[in-house]
Amino acid sequence: MTGSNSNPDRTPIGVVGLGNMGLSIAQRLNAEFRVIGTDLSPDRQNDARALGLEVSDLSIITTSCTTVLMSLPHPKASLSVVGAIAANPGIVDCVLETSTVTPADIRASKAVLEVRGIELIDAAILSGVAQMRKGTAGLVLAGNRDQIEQLSPVFNALTPNQRILGQSGSAMAAKVINNAVAHVAMVLLSEAVAMTKASGVEITEMIDLLASPDGGLMRPLTHRIGERVLQGDYEGGMSLEAARKDSVLAQQLAQDAAVPLFTIPAAHSVYEMALAAGYAREDYAALAKLWEEWGHTSFIQDKN
Repeated sequence: MTGSNSNPDRTPIGVVGLGNMGLSIAQRLNAEFRVIGTDLSPDRQNDARALGLEVSDLSIITTSCTTVLMSLPHPKASLSVVGAIAANPGIVDCVLETSTVTPADIRASKAVLEVRGIELIDAAILSGVAQMRKGTAGLVLAGNRDQIEQLSPVFNALTPNQRILGQSGSAMAAKVINNAVAHVAMVLLSEAVAMTKASGVEITEMIDLLASPDGGLMRPLTHRIGERVLQGDYEGGMSLEAARKDSVLAQQLAQDAAVPLFTIPAAHSVYEMALAAGYAREDYAALAKLWEEWGHTSFIQDKN
């Protein structure tokens, strides 16, 4: 996928940051649009040129591109580029933030840009570089909906797998939370694999079990969060007391097999708290009520 873009007369798109993800983004965009990329690293610049991409500096991008996409390694880099764009905006009217940052970082960048009348859209990428190259990455968008719809050809060039959320920062919040779940799940699943192996269970069989609709990965999300917590329904089901007992058994199994555990004991402490709070006979989804109490909020969704 090189420089044979099908819309050569359209205003080019600037891509700031030509690391692994940024370069993959630039390649996909370059199939449909003229792209001008930039990066502080000469090696990254050379990699981009070798793939047929046009490379210049930020001042050329801001005077040539109405839309600038950022793919940078950390929030400070994003804010630095945003400041440079605001100082010399040229014809830029929208910045797309694909770097992984927090909602607070989005608000800070938005405040810098809006003084110049420049929109900021958070465009969070939920997948890896390989998926971006294939055009199958997940893209979560937030900010001005009219601007998002106007830029739909740009987003469509990246992936058809898109989800639009609400206000600025919500897409990045969703990505950070999604990644946090994935990273914690990786530790938990490593514990599970070790326990599986030590118990003589076939690992592939355990994978199938966990991934099934009624398995240990999906059921807590789809049933207990999606159907119970959001409705405030904790009657019947597997009691918290019984779930706590199973947590004890899992730790005993691991101890007998000399498998170190980290996430399971940490989670067990929450079951003890919920038991002390009087939720023993309720479905163990009632754990979520602790966070409602701590946050002085409710997770129940309005059916209207």
